[in-house]
Amino acid sequence: MPLRDTLARVDADLAAGRVPVARQRLRGLVSSFPHDLMLRQRLAEVYRLYGEPAEAGRWMYLDQDRDAAETSAFEARYLTAPQRMRALAWQGPESLAQTAFAREQLAAVRAACSEAMGRPVDWDKVPSDWEESSGTSLADFLAGAGCLVAVLAFLAIWVNGLVALFD
Repeated sequence: MPLRDTLARVDADLAAGRVPVARQRLRGLVSSFPHDLMLRQRLAEVYRLYGEPAEAGRWMYLDQDRDAAETSAFEARYLTAPQRMRALAWQGPESLAQTAFAREQLAAVRAACSEAMGRPVDWDKVPSDWEESSGTSLADFLAGAGCLVAVLAFLAIWVNGLVALFD
């Protein structure tokens, strides 16, 4: 369905009070046209109807006329650069952005994500939650060691029971 027709349906849904349907249509449009800042603005307006400033801030993050409180709510919900990068749902290089402000915002988020991951990242291969938390730490080591001890204890009890069975 062409963009214009879908936007007409969004307007009709909003006029009829079908806000969830309008939101879903706009989410689909933003997914299909991630570089269209007007679609992101429309989606932010729908989230304002829901009273969700973090989501409104998410979709207005690339707009210079964004609300500071919404931006703060977005940054508080998506604490890390990789989370923000995933939340923005951008595709392709920053140069596809329609405004210089959007290009700067995208480049800053990507640079922060690259620094957090310790390697270069781009918008076409956004790190997953697993990649973000896959760093080895003492807690990870202790969890693995605890699992190993539990398996060895289970095997020792099983072997002891097997030996007792044949005695």
